[in-house]
Amino acid sequence: QVQLRESGGGSVQAGGSLRLSCARSGSTYSGYHMGWFRQGPGQERKCVAAIQSDGTTSYIDSVKGRFTISKDGAKNLLYLQMDSLKPEDTGMYYCAADIVSVDAGSFGLSIPYWGRGTQVTVSS
Repeated sequence: QVQLRESGGGSVQAGGSLRLSCARSGSTYSGYHMGWFRQGPGQERKCVAAIQSDGTTSYIDSVKGRFTISKDGAKNLLYLQMDSLKPEDTGMYYCAADIVSVDAGSFGLSIPYWGRGTQVTVSS
């Protein structure tokens, strides 16, 4: 069974940076497509950045140029570098994995593997 564990969340002031990490375990399969989802206060969980098994990345418009998704396949790690953070970036951030493509902007309703999330709070 695939297990995902996020780390790296915290509280920062607007304009600051954070790097989230997601460690994957429980499977030797190397072809997962992965994404970072955000659920803000009173909002639905939504994919803000995705990376496919071939390394192709995608982002929602509001984070383009500020967030960078990457992965270390050898270590089964997924990252989200978040720069120039804004208060509207506040939310719980979840790592997710699927055997089919993960789309930025999607709600991930059919994605089978999720972490428990890490909280990011950006103050103005």
